[in-house]
Amino acid sequence: MFVSDCRREFYDLIVSQRVLLLVASDVDALCACKILQALFQCDHVQYTLVPVAGWQELETAFLEHKDQFKYFVLINCGANVDLLEILQPEEDTLFFVCDSHRPINVVNVYNDTQIKLLVKPDDDLDVPAYDDIFRDEEDEEENSENESDGSEPSEKRRRFEEEVIERTMKRRQRREWEARRREILFDYEQYEYHGTSSAMVMFDLAWIMSKDLNDMLWWAIVGLTDQWVQDKITQMKYVTDIGILQRHVSRHNHRNEDEENSLSIDCMRIAFEYDLRLALYQHWSLYESLCNTSYTSARLKLWSVQGQKRLQEFLADMGLPLKQVKQKFNSMDMSLKENLREMIEESANKFGMKDLRVQTFSIHFGFKNKFSASDIVYATTSLMENIEKEGPETTNFIKALDSLSRGNLDKLHQGLDLAKKQLRAIQQTVASCICTNLVISQGPFLYCSLMEGTPDVKLFSKPVSLCLLSKYLLKSFVCSTKNKRCKLLPLVMAAPMDVEQGTVIMVGIPPETESSDKKNFFGRAFEKAAESTSSRTLHNHFEMSIIELKTEDRGKFLDALISLLS
Repeated sequence: MFVSDCRREFYDLIVSQRVLLLVASDVDALCACKILQALFQCDHVQYTLVPVAGWQELETAFLEHKDQFKYFVLINCGANVDLLEILQPEEDTLFFVCDSHRPINVVNVYNDTQIKLLVKPDDDLDVPAYDDIFRDEEDEEENSENESDGSEPSEKRRRFEEEVIERTMKRRQRREWEARRREILFDYEQYEYHGTSSAMVMFDLAWIMSKDLNDMLWWAIVGLTDQWVQDKITQMKYVTDIGILQRHVSRHNHRNEDEENSLSIDCMRIAFEYDLRLALYQHWSLYESLCNTSYTSARLKLWSVQGQKRLQEFLADMGLPLKQVKQKFNSMDMSLKENLREMIEESANKFGMKDLRVQTFSIHFGFKNKFSASDIVYATTSLMENIEKEGPETTNFIKALDSLSRGNLDKLHQGLDLAKKQLRAIQQTVASCICTNLVISQGPFLYCSLMEGTPDVKLFSKPVSLCLLSKYLLKSFVCSTKNKRCKLLPLVMAAPMDVEQGTVIMVGIPPETESSDKKNFFGRAFEKAAESTSSRTLHNHFEMSIIELKTEDRGKFLDALISLLS
């Protein structure tokens, strides 16, 4: 059931208990976790934190801890499946689910006793009505005992006939109700999409309790920016949520403008700004950032010789010398940096890049350290999906979580370096896929498969990196193709997962259109295609549109997908 009062129905219940936190491996979940940890620290709540990367890990973690804990908090996992069916918990176990995945499973919505959903009330959920989905079994069973009351045989026959007609009517009504139920559920569960960021939901809780700090506000900003960077929400939703957070930023950081009461330079300050849509440009060179940002790379078509020429023309139009743009941004001439945003915007409009300016927030620690929210998202993501093995499985998760604290700037800088490598790898792979025509039209969708031995292929066995690559590739392909029909198609992308076990990881991305509502139909399509062909698949990821598949089953699986979507 939905929790209407987060403080009374969630926080006050768990304050005096031992709690198990099950946190998914994405930046929004990490930020929500950091906010909740800070609240727990304030109130001395005992908790255990367990990172879970998929459904199997969630089940294992629950089985290991179900005897010690009765209260479980799930962050960015658990809302879109029937939790009670998967975990089979005891009746006194309570789950609090804060998850941005939609649609929410109807059983979770209408379970009043064990499942509490922490969801923003203004999220447009369109949950079907209870009576359309559930039906009391008692109504179905009718006692049809014929009592011998000494009445005439003709009367008995008449009564019997009436009962038969009544039962037939009930069966027909039942069949009609079931058909309507299937239709309603199909419409409701057909598309996968995302609601309000979990970090924002947790920040709202802190704000209601008057325990919100600037750090918590920053984590809420990073959680929202993660949804935008990963293309999980619409531009409209992003701008609306930015507006909500901007009011909080003004409330927490207004002292900067008052000279008598200004903050010390060492304090943390958050500022709203219109920034450039260039990845990591303040920690890189402007040239590298232009080349490795998907938006500019796709619009300028930088994988071609013609595109490289356009980049040179773009820089010349701004009047920026190559020597300046190829050195570190921090080392550029101050005179150039002062009006850089205006210069870039003006020239970008001439080159068809009208959306190069974006609303965002930045954070300052002292003179030297300034980061934009997207910098933190890229750094934290690359720390979490670092492919260099360093100790146990949870090492990456802990490092990524630590990098969000302002006391761990060394980890954040390590993440920024990894993010640069990741963005270069993505851009090089996109260029090679387009230049070698690896993106092929399969009819209802585009398909691209990375072969074993491709540079950086190991990086793309990780779900977030593969999703980023797929989205960047689709954007670039849409800009490069002249086929109007192909511009409107979704993309299915596959990469080797585990060579020894012979598995591939596959992701489906919705079409890249102006009016795109970011709803993804591949989750259900993958399930049906796997079912109809008995393909050996593993639906282990919290994102339904990412699956693992046996390499030899790929052919029949794709054939089924084509006929399903045609």
